[in-house]
Amino acid sequence: MKKIIKNGTIVTASDTFCADVCIENGMITLIGGNLHAVDAEIIDAKGCYIFPGGIDPHTHLDMPFGGTVTKDDFETGTKAAAFGGTTTVIDFCLTTKGKTLKSAIETWHKKSEQKAVIDYGFHLQIVEASEDALNELPTIIEEEGITSLKVFMAYKHHFQADDETLFRTLVAAKELGALVMVHAENGDVIDYLVKKALSEGKTDPIYHALTRPAEVEGEATGRAAVLTDLANSQLYVVHVSCAVAAKKIEEARSNGVDIWGETCPQYLVLDQSYLEKPDFEGAKYVWSPPLREKWNQEVLWNALKTGQLQTLGSDQCSFDFKGQKDLGKGDFSKIPNGGPIIEDRVSILYSEGVKKGRISLNQFVDIVSTRAAKLFGLYPKKGTIAVGADADIVIFDPEVERIISAETHHMAVDYNPFEGMKVTGEPVSVLSRGEFVIRDKQFVGKPGAGQYIKRAKYGETQQPAESKTLTI
Repeated sequence: MKKIIKNGTIVTASDTFCADVCIENGMITLIGGNLHAVDAEIIDAKGCYIFPGGIDPHTHLDMPFGGTVTKDDFETGTKAAAFGGTTTVIDFCLTTKGKTLKSAIETWHKKSEQKAVIDYGFHLQIVEASEDALNELPTIIEEEGITSLKVFMAYKHHFQADDETLFRTLVAAKELGALVMVHAENGDVIDYLVKKALSEGKTDPIYHALTRPAEVEGEATGRAAVLTDLANSQLYVVHVSCAVAAKKIEEARSNGVDIWGETCPQYLVLDQSYLEKPDFEGAKYVWSPPLREKWNQEVLWNALKTGQLQTLGSDQCSFDFKGQKDLGKGDFSKIPNGGPIIEDRVSILYSEGVKKGRISLNQFVDIVSTRAAKLFGLYPKKGTIAVGADADIVIFDPEVERIISAETHHMAVDYNPFEGMKVTGEPVSVLSRGEFVIRDKQFVGKPGAGQYIKRAKYGETQQPAESKTLTI
């Protein structure tokens, strides 16, 4: 059945205008004024913005870590994402030394199939740059459409790769048309600082931050940028948390390096003092990189405004406070790293960014959707409102106020790191490929409706389906 969204204000990364949107067969077929069709369902968006669905380029769903597994899987995680205005997630597929990359991808397909309520794709971790692993990449990129490769520079003894692995991955990515992503922290230095702190009896959650100072993030970011330049390749730095790392990205970009930066809502509105909460409450805020001193926040906001940072990921990696985070009582290094962020990513950026004048409405759309679509081979099929694009649409009330709380969120965890925070602006209805997932703030989607998306190579476009109808 055709749908026509009427009376709303369409906002893309470049334009803001009043028009109706006609949807048919899962895609946008017409944009214009006063659209009518006898057989169409009319959706009234009066007083609301019409945004392209959010794209979260950084999630960890159903992921093993620290002897446990993230609480949100592909069903609960994507459901919460949809409530928050996100219609596509790209999750990290973790690999194991000595095993094929293909086997890891098969595992992640099993985790996600018949569970996701919105569309999804995978990034692929590279833990070793062996000849066997590198020889798998051309087939994986072509057949699976996985065109982004993740290298950890931290988590020694777990995920961390050496510089040779990073460099060889950068060289291969240049040849194959993939985007290399790095978790940029100096894992060797962190490992030393953690052991030293524990030997001195420093075990509380705050020491998670104090043993991962901003300097180790800045150093690793700068090192990754230099290696990218040397390989004449392309780099995306995930979860930038501090001024020194943002500065390294800015300097590299000014020198012509093809480097991009992502930050996360938690670094924009929370700070290091949260890890000092009593009664082990600080463990709720343990993730990596850690929260920083508050002054870093305005530096990150300014970097988003000026385009030196370009995207906002959630780094969704949720663990219950009771039963999971408390595995680290008496030893901060055993607290599972991560937080439940996926549901509030869009609202926090709108409320703290647009409403407070830090970024424009069009920048907001670019940061939560369009830029990620372009970087990760989804554009213009996703990431914009245009004829021929997937009808991934968010009807967003810009004036409604709500209080973030674990009592009302839709994630599977027992706490929310933004508990008690007032935000302005909330998705009312969310459509994925033309079908309601959220309607009038109620879930109406179904597990398995989300499709796995094969993505285009870096710098190429994802061709949308042809439409016989032209934009008015």
